[in-house]
Amino acid sequence: MARKTLEKREDLKLRLIEAARNRIAADGLSNLRARDVTQDVGCALGGLYTVFADLDDLIIHVNSSTLKALEASLTLAEVRDHTPTDRLRNLARGYLRFALTHRNLWKALFDHRPLDDRSSPEWHLEEHMFLMGIIAEPLAELQPTMSETARAIRARTLFGAVHGVVSISLEGRFVGLPVESLERELDDFILTVAAGGAARQG
Repeated sequence: MARKTLEKREDLKLRLIEAARNRIAADGLSNLRARDVTQDVGCALGGLYTVFADLDDLIIHVNSSTLKALEASLTLAEVRDHTPTDRLRNLARGYLRFALTHRNLWKALFDHRPLDDRSSPEWHLEEHMFLMGIIAEPLAELQPTMSETARAIRARTLFGAVHGVVSISLEGRFVGLPVESLERELDDFILTVAAGGAARQG
């Protein structure tokens, strides 16, 4: 009986995550309501709170699934043998394409703030760090003498730059770029960063 109960709880948990993910993808994070999600899966409102602490907890699990999808779209086996510059360009392009294809889910990764200024759980914060790891890998080839600490900082800086220009452009800010120009500009930006790194090594 206990095993069946656990299986039912896990099934409900997965269905709630999927329903919330679909709602966010269609209508955005700000329009997510617990009652709508539970209606979508055919359970009582209280059912959500048997598997999640609250709506914030559910959103964190949706964001976790989005991060896994982002990781899968960026860590492509076919580019592993490419030059470090080309791998960085591929990462920037892939990040842009993911943001364009899954805009509301991508925005939810950065827009969600738990109530009462609570911190996100450590396991979820650690999930975000895969981005830094896959950026740091080609950076290590471009600048092999750079310390691990400096490389980690450079990876965060590079991510912040790419994310920033993608974010302000998709939001239509006046300093943003037209969507049709973004990929070309990101390519040129990565080439400039890579050339600068190589020059410092020379």
